[in-house]
Parts: sequence; structure tokens; C-alpha cells
Amino acid sequence: MRTATANKKLNEIIAKVEAKGVLADGLVEDLKALRELALKEQDPLVVKVLRLTYEFLLDREAFDVQAQYEEDEEGEYAIEIDDNENLLYLLRLLENAEHKINREEIKDYRTALKEELY
Repeated sequence: MRTATANKKLNEIIAKVEAKGVLADGLVEDLKALRELALKEQDPLVVKVLRLTYEFLLDREAFDVQAQYEEDEEGEYAIEIDDNENLLYLLRLLENAEHKINREEIKDYRTALKEELY
């Protein structure tokens, strides 16, 4: 997120998820508001991943999307992570969405969310 207003909203959302989890009251509305701020920042990737995130939460009432992977000699495998930590990880990536590595991971979330939802 580029603006102070967007970062403030993002930090509020992170605090809410840390305190109350992925089913916190008003979380979807908060994500929708953050998406509106991302629209103003003209960052299509962040706009898309935020929409997919709240759609996933509405559809599943969980955030068990598999978007994080480890790699070893035997290949790539999904990391088992609880819903709260998974959503918090994505939100923390959005704090610095311009960073090259963060953008790649945000794209991984976008792809995984799209595959799960559609």
C-alpha cells in the first residue's frame, strides 16, 4: 500500500485478524474499504487479491487457501498453516506490495484464490 490512509486501514485489519481471527465481525467490509483505497492507488494486483480474499472468506468462512510452498530436493510442497496466520501473511505482504518478492507471492495468492473459487 502506498498511501498513509491505506497503510493505516491495513494495520487496523491486521490488528483485527490478530485479535479475533478470520471470522472477525466487519472483516469483509474492512477488506472492501481497503480495496477501494487500492483502486485509488491504481494497483490492479492488490485490488484483485483483496476482492478474491473477501470473496473466499464469504464463501468458505475460512482462509485455508494453499498459496505458500517450500521446495527441497524432492520437489515443491504446500506449507500447512492455520487460517489466521495465512491471512496475516498475505496482509503483511500487502504492506510492501511494491517489493519484487512480495509481488510474486501476492501473485501466488491471486492464482490460488482464483483456482479455489472458480
